[in-house]
Amino acid sequence: MSQEKSFLRDLDEAVSRGTPESRARALWHTTDLMVTGSYSEDEIWTFGEVIGRLADEIEVTARVQLAKRLARFDSAPVNIIHKLAFDDSIDVAGPILRGSERLEPYALVANVCTKGQSHLLAISQRKSLEETVTDVLVTRGNPEVVNSVATNSGARISEFGFLHMIQRAEGDSILAEQLGLRKDIPRHIFQQLIAKASDDVRKRLEDERPNMVEQIQSAVTDVTGALQSKFGPVSRSYFVAKRVVATQHRQGNLNEDSISGYARSHRLEEVTIGLSLLCALPSDVIERAVLDKNREMLLILAKALDFSWATTMALLFLGAKDHRITAKELKTLENEFGRLNIETSRSVLEFYQSRKNVDDADSGPQRQPTRIAS
Repeated sequence: MSQEKSFLRDLDEAVSRGTPESRARALWHTTDLMVTGSYSEDEIWTFGEVIGRLADEIEVTARVQLAKRLARFDSAPVNIIHKLAFDDSIDVAGPILRGSERLEPYALVANVCTKGQSHLLAISQRKSLEETVTDVLVTRGNPEVVNSVATNSGARISEFGFLHMIQRAEGDSILAEQLGLRKDIPRHIFQQLIAKASDDVRKRLEDERPNMVEQIQSAVTDVTGALQSKFGPVSRSYFVAKRVVATQHRQGNLNEDSISGYARSHRLEEVTIGLSLLCALPSDVIERAVLDKNREMLLILAKALDFSWATTMALLFLGAKDHRITAKELKTLENEFGRLNIETSRSVLEFYQSRKNVDDADSGPQRQPTRIAS
């Protein structure tokens, strides 16, 4: 390698003395030498320093050619890759931002935060994207960028990212449909999307995702808190439970310990009323969350209230058939609960509360659901 190092030193000295034509010839010769050889990371870095100096002296068209070649080179020098990625010309930066595997997520985030929308669009078209990158893309990107992220199957999107895009999808039927078609959209976020989507979007999603038809058709009803079953007469025990729990709430004594105690004693009415007061949601919504076979909503409510896993587990057993849950299922639920983000869960709760307020304004009084006597 001593011969190559000597060559690089001589080349480096010639950079400042050469003509534009000789520098261009030197650039391609150096690039060819690097791409066809086998070098250590330190030696590749040295190549990058020389190529970077030469790249500063050449025209944009030549830098575009250089970017296209290095974008496909898996061992390209990180220093020159970063230089090209942050080039003001999107013709230069684009090939690197779209295709180079040498760009780390931190560099992509920095690019998103400092460059223009054309650079963001190029990043959104990468084969794969981490959540840290898509979070800033959907926050800073224009509609074209956000739509590009939504259609990129290799882009990983966090719950924050999905919620942000759903907000941006209001009035944008194309984005709403693209989000609804993603296989990785969480169920509770999908429900929010459908609740806000137009009839046309829902119809297209039903056509394109026939396996989701039942969920799409029931999502709005679920979100607005209407039970699918008919209501019967209200039990006397419900009124007693409501008076006791409401008094606790007024006195500031209704808390996680209270809910946990009620759940462990299998007192469904008190749990339903108590969670309804703590979450500011109708009791029928709470009852559905507790008794539904899909435990996702109950886990979200418990996380939003910052309940411990022990309390959440008591709520899960309360709503389970015969109050039994297998060890395997319980472990899965514990993992799901652990993965939930408290801020995201509170955002979901706020959404349900906002839907409840809209319903209160649009409809008259509703009958109370049937209560199970303790």
